[in-house]
Parts: sequence; C-alpha cells; structure tokens
Amino acid sequence: MLLHQQTIGKEVSLSGIGLHTGNRTTIVFKPAPPNHGIRFRRVDLEASPEIPAIIDNVVDISRGTTLGKDGVVIHTVEHVLAAIYGMEIDNVLVELEGNEPPVGDGSALPFVEKLQEAGIVEQNEPKDILVIDRTITYHDEKRRVDIVVTPSDQFRITFMVDYQNPALGTQYTSLYSLADEFVTEYAPARTFCFLHEVEELWEQGLVRGGNLDNAIVIIDREVTPEELERLRKMFGISESVKLGKNGILNGKELRFKNEPVRHKTLDLIGDLALVGVPIRGHILAARSGHAANVELAKILRKEYEKRRLKAKYSIPRAKPGVVFDAEAIQRILPHRFPFLLVDRIVDLVPQERVVGYKNVTMNEPFFTGHFPGHPIMPGVLIIEAMAQVGGILLLNAEENPEGKLVYFTGIDNVRFRKPVMPGDQLWFEVEMLKYRRSICKMAGKAFVDGELVCEAELMAAVVERNSV
Repeated sequence: MLLHQQTIGKEVSLSGIGLHTGNRTTIVFKPAPPNHGIRFRRVDLEASPEIPAIIDNVVDISRGTTLGKDGVVIHTVEHVLAAIYGMEIDNVLVELEGNEPPVGDGSALPFVEKLQEAGIVEQNEPKDILVIDRTITYHDEKRRVDIVVTPSDQFRITFMVDYQNPALGTQYTSLYSLADEFVTEYAPARTFCFLHEVEELWEQGLVRGGNLDNAIVIIDREVTPEELERLRKMFGISESVKLGKNGILNGKELRFKNEPVRHKTLDLIGDLALVGVPIRGHILAARSGHAANVELAKILRKEYEKRRLKAKYSIPRAKPGVVFDAEAIQRILPHRFPFLLVDRIVDLVPQERVVGYKNVTMNEPFFTGHFPGHPIMPGVLIIEAMAQVGGILLLNAEENPEGKLVYFTGIDNVRFRKPVMPGDQLWFEVEMLKYRRSICKMAGKAFVDGELVCEAELMAAVVERNSV
C-alpha cells in the first residue's frame, strides 16, 4: 500500500524551561511542504538559522542528543523528535526561542498533545521508507550494548535493560505498532536518572532545569539527611526531599511498572528520527543509550543513502549484488571508451568506502604497445582505474554530482606488487580517509584473485563541471 507524507494542520506552541540549560524557551511547530523533513529553526538568533534533523548534524551525546550546524546548537532534541516520529509526521518546521526545547514533564507527551491539537494532514507526495531487507548489527563491548535490526512488516522495537539496582533490575518492553501504542504506552514515559548522578550532572553544568516534577530520581545509594537538604537547595525545591519506599526520591509513582525502559525506547525512537526517513524493520536493543542509538542511526542513514544512489543511477535489470553496472557508472563518471576503466561497483558505503572491479581483456587498446608479445597493464592505468572507483565515492559525497568533476591533485605511497595481465579481474577497494570542503584523501588497494597487486593514497578535489 502506498503511504503518503504527512505534516500538521496548523501552528501550535508550548513554553517552558530546558532540562539541562534551565533556559526559558518557547517551541512552535509549523506545517511544512512535502520533502521538507524535520528542521529546527533558532528564531532567537540573527537570520534565524536552520538545522535539519539528520544524523550528520549531531554534535554531542553526553546527556541527550544535541544538534549543531555552523556554530548554532540545539540541546536535548530527542523527546521532540520522538513525538514527531511517533506521530508518523514527515514534514514539520520546529521553531525555538532558545537553545533547548522545554522539558515539560520529562516525557514526549506534552509535544504529542500539541501535535494532536494541530492535527495531521496527508500530503500528495509518497513516503520514502527505509525497508530493512537484511540483518544489521551494532555491538559495543565496553558498554555491553547490542542492537540488531531485522526485516519486519512494520516498525517495531524490543528493548531490554538490566540495571544493577533493586529499584529497577531487569526491564523489558516491546512496541509493535506506532499507531496503536506510541501515544498511550510510550510517549508518557518520563526521563530518569540515578541519585548518584545528580550532583555530577550539576557540576558539569547540566540539569539546571531539572526537578522532581520533570524527572524520576532513582535511589541507588545511602543518603544522609544533610545530602537531601543540599539537593533540595540545589534544585530550588520548596518541599522537603525524602527517600521513597519504592526506591524513588520523594516516592514518586511510576506511570508504568517498567517506565524507565519505556523511556529508553522513547529516546531510541527520537534518535532514529535522525535517519531522516521512516524505518520498516524490527529493532532489538539491549542496554542502549544515546551514544549507541546515534551510531545505529549513522549505519541506517548510510544504508538509506546507498539505496537512494542505487535507485538514482541504476537500471531495472541490474543484477543482485551490483550497486552500479556499466550504464550507471557512465551516468556518474564523465569518462568513456577507451578511458573508462571501471566495469561495476559492487559495494558502496557513502562517504566511507567503495568496491568495484574491471575485467582486463586482451582487447584493451594499451596492450598493443605495452608490451608486444608480453602484455602487461600499465601501472599508471591501474592507478587511473583505482582513481575512477574513488571518484564514484567522492562524487556521491556531493550534491548534484552530475554537475561536478573530480580532479586528482596528488598520489602518495604508490606500490606495485604484481603485474596485471589479460584475463585478470582487477578488484579495487577505496576508503575515504579525509573529506572536507570538496577536498579529500583516499586510500586505495587493487587485488587480483585476492592478492594485493597495487596500493596508493590519492588526493583529489571536486570542481564544478562548468568552471573548467
């Protein structure tokens, strides 16, 4: 079934203080046109700069997800993003009169209620969905984090945490349907922290807007009455602070028996919104937090970009396992016979690495003179073929690659290990080492039958095609 993009029906706003900055702020949700995506706008700054809510703009994950671009930052965006993603809204402009959204009650529910007030409007453009068709994994040994993404007929999350604390212990939850469960079962789950973290966070300049009305504080150590009084004064709490019998400061009642793991799921939903498109797959997460969520979002974003590039340049009859065939390559590179030296691209991770190959035949024009009776592919042409493979990686790091050319500006550490002869299949693996302002450095290797035959470091610049 074809799904269409959605936005909101009218402008709505909400005011409050930021959780970590403590700054007073107002957030305004505004309708946006198709293919706009989710964007934040700082209306308190000159020129009202915008920051698209995509993973490339994440600049900090120390205690929440912070977006930044050109020196402009917005802190703790995950609950806002969770509300938008959970409501299955594709296009919205989020204006802020400050550098952090209001914390509300520490959940996504205040934002959800405002979006419900605005109403959801279907748009004419179809949704672009990342359909997971293979198992994707992420593992962090140090943090004991494991995430697996598997194919599914819809977006699902299974989440498990196992805190070494009697008040929490091991908790588990499963979300099977955003439409049926998000608003009532996950959006109300509030942020939480352990008591031992509170003073540490305060000393780091965080939780300036935190209090017992917008966060659950879990008791995980012995606390003296003097410490409780210090905490009360630190956060400007008028009432007394006490240790609750349920293991929570002031005995605050949970909205769900497993509210902490539901809030972790909420955070994951917000961070996955940074992929930039809805996901159709089942995410199984163990002990994940913002750092791991963001790493997973990076992996999924690159998978999306790879598929988008393949759809843009490939032809319908392309074989499985081939990213770009010869016809697609000619749509990307300006080279033509006899100087097009790439036959296929078989793997591509945008802005990271590319794998391609060339079938070296006796009909290559250079074998006529190099050398008669003993044909060997010239080393300079091996490097040129490697550079063309790298050029595909580099051009696809640029917007509108059809209007760009790659000029190679330098080659270092070239080594030729074995000769390449007719009948060989020359495989290239090129990895991006550095990329900044259309200037890059790549490391390339060439193999025949699994043996290294050539390696080099390539420097290049991307220029406008009409400027040369």
